[in-house]
Amino acid sequence: MESAPTQRPPNRQRPRRRLSARLKAGLALSALLAIALLLINQLLHTPQAPQGIVNLQLAGNAAHTRDILQSWSPEQQTWARISLLLDFLLIAFYSATLFLLTRHLLKDRPGVRERTAGRWVIILFALAAFSDCVENLLLLNNLKEPDDLLSLIATFSALVKFTGLLLGSAGLVIIRAARRHPLTHA
Repeated sequence: MESAPTQRPPNRQRPRRRLSARLKAGLALSALLAIALLLINQLLHTPQAPQGIVNLQLAGNAAHTRDILQSWSPEQQTWARISLLLDFLLIAFYSATLFLLTRHLLKDRPGVRERTAGRWVIILFALAAFSDCVENLLLLNNLKEPDDLLSLIATFSALVKFTGLLLGSAGLVIIRAARRHPLTHA
């Protein structure tokens, strides 16, 4: 006697949502610019600036900024200026990409809490992008003759940027991890 072929139960996984072409392009361009900036940053490593441009961002005062700038050759200072100018392009791409990613992750999250979290995530990413622009403008102005106030505000802006990006990314994880339907109690 032949047995009936066994049938597999239907796959109940959610259909995968594809990333939009704009989101894919934003991710690719942001990654390429970030890699280019990382390579440029390698040229800026000195004993006074072991982390390159990051040390300049977090210098905090004119004396420390001056030490970093004096440790760089004229060619390295040109690369630092190029890095800061390229960073404006990266800001445009990473902020647009993060906004698109947030919108993408909220597609199947209709809850009020998820939508509220999404608004806060977008605000954090916008704050990070704005702070990054302010920081770059201050650093560009601080390259000729370092100033204590410009160095301090640039450092504060860098910290706001890093905090906004970190908290915004954590918010994306929370949005993604939120259940669409609450668990039922037995």
